[in-house]
Amino acid sequence: MEKHEMIKVPLTVLGAELLRAELQQLKSVERPSVIAAIAEARSHGDLSENAEYDAAKERQGFVEGRIADLEGKLSNAVIINPAEIDAEGRIVFGTTVDLEDLESGDNVTYQIVGDDEADIKLGKISVSSPIARALIGKSAGDVAEVQAPGGIREYEVLDVKYI
Repeated sequence: MEKHEMIKVPLTVLGAELLRAELQQLKSVERPSVIAAIAEARSHGDLSENAEYDAAKERQGFVEGRIADLEGKLSNAVIINPAEIDAEGRIVFGTTVDLEDLESGDNVTYQIVGDDEADIKLGKISVSSPIARALIGKSAGDVAEVQAPGGIREYEVLDVKYI
């Protein structure tokens, strides 16, 4: 098996805190409870037809997988505090941008975050999304063209904030 080059995972300060909190919950609550469930199911005898045991083992696999996933992400995380970025007004990872949709005239605000943090309802878009890729490197006054399902959408960058 070839050794994979570990990919650095950009995270905002808040994103890293959320992952750490989830990891803590998995290790201190989920892991012990799944171990207890396996022990309980074992005590019921025959494991070959024991649905509780199978379910608990499956849950254990999920919990351990997620713990490994989170530990991997956090160990490769590059924590970015937008307030400390000096990108001279350009849009970069962690930046919050005010945009105007030039077709509808609607104003939207997005923060560009890591894949794990993205939540469109909270205005957080993944750095790997088409809109974020179109915005990276732009400054206030620039127009970004985004290939959307319905064709090209144009957004004017109104403001770039490092918050």
